[in-house]
Amino acid sequence: MEVNYFPAFYVSASKEQLPDLFFCTFAVYMSINSSNRKSLGALFEQYREPFILFARSYVKDIPTAEDIYMDAFMSYWEKRNELPEETNIPAYILTSIKNKALNFMRNQQTRNTIQEEITEHTQRELAFRISTLEACHPNDLFSSEIKLIVQKTLQELPEQTRKIFLKSRKEAKSNKEIASELGISSKTVEFHLTKALKLFRARLKDYLPFLALIIRIYC
Repeated sequence: MEVNYFPAFYVSASKEQLPDLFFCTFAVYMSINSSNRKSLGALFEQYREPFILFARSYVKDIPTAEDIYMDAFMSYWEKRNELPEETNIPAYILTSIKNKALNFMRNQQTRNTIQEEITEHTQRELAFRISTLEACHPNDLFSSEIKLIVQKTLQELPEQTRKIFLKSRKEAKSNKEIASELGISSKTVEFHLTKALKLFRARLKDYLPFLALIIRIYC
């Protein structure tokens, strides 16, 4: 029996968003054969959460971040047959997300300038987000070097710290759940997570603005 991945696209959409999302993707979806639908759904779900969170960290709005991810993903899928075979697909999609997020923030910056109602602090903060994202090179984030650094850092962690860190980041368990499972206090869990993140920040100091994304991808 065919697994229908199409409804999964709309899990986080509001009722107001559903019609627009449906009509902009339905034609593409129906043109895909059964096996490719499975590939489409699997790829979509694999990067959905980390890429939406990445976009949200810049545009500061979940619905906008979800729209950006949807647009970037469908843009890739429509152009996939035109891309070189060696194309790094996640990096391609992330580059598209980066460009769409930059366009959104630059438009926001222009609107704020016209309105002249924005504070100096907010202007600086928005300019910083734009410059940080401009410095992001998605192909670098998917390099073998980054992956190796993450793997080595995980191995450097004490066994208990590594176990707690992976339960938190890979299994998405709360501090309370981890504490209950391991028979330790929530404060102890917090201590180990802080210890792990401190080491990751040191090892990935050149990629600090993208640390959360890198950890979600490789851990």
